[in-house]
Amino acid sequence: MAALGWLLSRKRSATARSVLAGEASAEAARKSAQESDEASAPPEPETPAQPEPEFPVAGDEKAAAFFDLDNTVMQGAAMFHFGRGLYKRHFFGKRDLLRFAWQQAYFRLAGMEDPEHIQDARDSVLSIVKGHRVSELMTIGEEIYDEYMAERIWPGTRALAQAHLDAGQKVWLVTAAPVETATIIARRLGLTGALGTVAESVGGVYTGKLVGELLHGPAKAEAVRALATAEGLDLSRCAAYSDSHNDIPMLSIVGHPYAVNPDGRLHKHAREHGWRLRDYRTGRKAAKIGIPAAAAVGALAGGAAAAVALHRRRR
Repeated sequence: MAALGWLLSRKRSATARSVLAGEASAEAARKSAQESDEASAPPEPETPAQPEPEFPVAGDEKAAAFFDLDNTVMQGAAMFHFGRGLYKRHFFGKRDLLRFAWQQAYFRLAGMEDPEHIQDARDSVLSIVKGHRVSELMTIGEEIYDEYMAERIWPGTRALAQAHLDAGQKVWLVTAAPVETATIIARRLGLTGALGTVAESVGGVYTGKLVGELLHGPAKAEAVRALATAEGLDLSRCAAYSDSHNDIPMLSIVGHPYAVNPDGRLHKHAREHGWRLRDYRTGRKAAKIGIPAAAAVGALAGGAAAAVALHRRRR
């Protein structure tokens, strides 16, 4: 499969493939939300009583909220947790597991996404699921959520999402993770739906290809625009939440951008542009990003060792 390194260039604007990925993700998100029986909006709160809660505005049908997933709503990366679950079910071997563990350790320590790791994880997942039925992976995805993801949801970010729901607004996840995985997480959290990377399937079977490209960077902004158009939303009244500087395009198109558990570059950008900051990482202040190199190396080695120990325990 062709490498996507060029896609993740920091200064590249949306490409035709970004637009295609965004539109495909928006279409998939709306379809899954319409098919869900839980898509009823809660009643408006009776009285807003505090100074700041003029936002979210109760009953504003033109407003919605868009949440990045990895390290914003959930600690760690969904694709890595998904890979861990597939390993447990013998979809791939020990070498791939160690790579997933290394990437996850890096992600947790650095607090930001690495483009090469994202591309590697995406290629790995596509090759692993090729030839499998979509329905099979959906069932497995439900199990993996319970095993590895449910306990990693940030309570603070969950409360932010709930505030939008309580105000009668729709809340969408926006992530590079497969749209099926993202949809499961959104449904389990009681959210409206999810925008995620759309993998091609024919006759309900994965082909190992993507529709467009990974929903990352500019493609996320295109997905949000497409969904806003389809839903009749006013983006200037919408909110977006993310931890990564890669999501600055998405954060920049809404009227209420939030930096949540931000990496260093997003933290700086948010300060310069007056964006609101939220940090829910234990023992870590929003202004203090990064850790000493020696500690990082030790923790990475520990992560890999833990994966090996896990493998040996299961043999």
